Amino acid sequence: MSAYFTKHQETLEKALDACTKRYAWTAYPESPSSKIHGHEPPATGKKNFQDKLNHPFPFTTPMPGVSGETGAELSPYTRKPLGITYPKVDTEELFSAATSAMAEWKKTATETRVGICMEILDRCAEQLFENAHATMHTSGQSFIMAFAGSGANALDRGLEALVYAYKAMKDIPESASWERRFGSDGTAALEKEFRLMPVGVSVAVCCATFPLWNGYPALMASLATGNPVILKPHPSAILPVALVVEAARSVLKEAGFDANLVTMVADTREQPATLPLLQHPDTAIIDFTGSPTFGQWIEDNCRRAQVYTETAGCNSVVIESTNNIRGMTKAIAHSLCQASAQMCTSVQNIHIPEQGILVNGEQVSFDDVAEMLVSAVNEHLEEPKMAAFLCGTLVNDEIYSTLDRIEGQGKQRGKILRKSSPYNHPEFPDARTATPLMIEVTPGEKDIYRSELFGPVSFLIKGKNADTCLQEATTDAKECGAITSHVYSTSDDFLEKAQDAYNDVGASVACNLMGMPINFAAAYSDFHVTGLNPAGNACLTDLAFVTRRFRVVQRKKPALKEQ
Repeated sequence: MSAYFTKHQETLEKALDACTKRYAWTAYPESPSSKIHGHEPPATGKKNFQDKLNHPFPFTTPMPGVSGETGAELSPYTRKPLGITYPKVDTEELFSAATSAMAEWKKTATETRVGICMEILDRCAEQLFENAHATMHTSGQSFIMAFAGSGANALDRGLEALVYAYKAMKDIPESASWERRFGSDGTAALEKEFRLMPVGVSVAVCCATFPLWNGYPALMASLATGNPVILKPHPSAILPVALVVEAARSVLKEAGFDANLVTMVADTREQPATLPLLQHPDTAIIDFTGSPTFGQWIEDNCRRAQVYTETAGCNSVVIESTNNIRGMTKAIAHSLCQASAQMCTSVQNIHIPEQGILVNGEQVSFDDVAEMLVSAVNEHLEEPKMAAFLCGTLVNDEIYSTLDRIEGQGKQRGKILRKSSPYNHPEFPDARTATPLMIEVTPGEKDIYRSELFGPVSFLIKGKNADTCLQEATTDAKECGAITSHVYSTSDDFLEKAQDAYNDVGASVACNLMGMPINFAAAYSDFHVTGLNPAGNACLTDLAFVTRRFRVVQRKKPALKEQ
């Protein structure tokens, strides 16, 4: 058994138990508080980030096929270039190096591979503070969100994928004795050996706003099962991925393996490099998180590879009744503000009956509910420090165009309940910011809201009654996709009907969530994305996410007879 496996075995077994029983647990503290980490790690992490600005990224092991430099990241907080360059690599040399590295790796024992993967996650945990600053200044998240959502929570998802890979591989015995009688010819006794074989090069395409949300799971699922991994970061968020790639390559080299089992392809918007990777004949696995349009293109056009997608959809809320309207509106408003609604779990469409809802048995009008939702958003954003903590910044200027376009349509075809406007960031005066745009519409304007509008845009949709609201929301989930869905009701009958309706169209649903971030998806417990609607074909994380990344070959021969 490898030293790394022994070192991390207790954590691995705890994660396996958590996945089996689905309780709350984390291997990585999601708070950056100095009370937990001390004062040195936060300061060191920030300094390490600052030291990398305006320099070539310091890969300790050279990337294969380097033909120059690339990179053009811009901080959403300062609006200034990071000035970091990355190796520009030749695709053919990259695939050749990855394939060569796989030759020894595929023969390596499961425990050795899993132990090395555990050590990679451990090294990535050591750089959480540095990566939080990197994520903040590329993806636009607040520091807290970058540390937790793109850091600790994403690491947990990576460990979760690794646990499932380990479980799937250990379900296959290395050998077996087999004996059977065939008629009068006597008994046949065979010795059988089973070997796990990787399927080939894995390409993981990471998104701009949460660069490592699928990066860690894709890396762990493929590498543990014997496949080399090429990570392809979004051109606006390369640094967070580069830090992980450097950690992985260092561990592999220290363990005596070819560092080219994990590589990275950086690019720019002007000179993209994604398609040559996806269309390369040696690409056997594709992981993708990002826009529904490109995700659907990959699913339709890269069929020779295994494709695992997580995109987006029309995340909805259906409000039928509540006994705590303040708690409900505060919870929904938090989702509208968090990360400037640049999350795959952000709420977009809020369905409310035109006659209003029952609150503690009394009728409250649609207009009053809408006003309370707007007030709840405003309350979240009263203090610039809280706005900065909750909203972060916009990942790019294109979101301003979306806000302008949708506001114009809202004025013509609905009612603007709350205009979007920048907030003044207390630390970064040039930060690219925007607060939620909220629009009242009817189902007749569904062409506006029936697709993901990336950024802080939400619709309060006035339905005929609660049943039609539910029907509209679940139809949108079925036809346009949904990753999160919410229902608020005091009626057990309506809740049961709503849960069945959402589940029947392949959507998960939460009921009456309050007092917590309703965007939150818990590793080891929540199955993130169902694969049953257009918001993605894969789940983070279940056995299906890992089992096809390896295959079983076998050898059998007559058993030696005892002397």
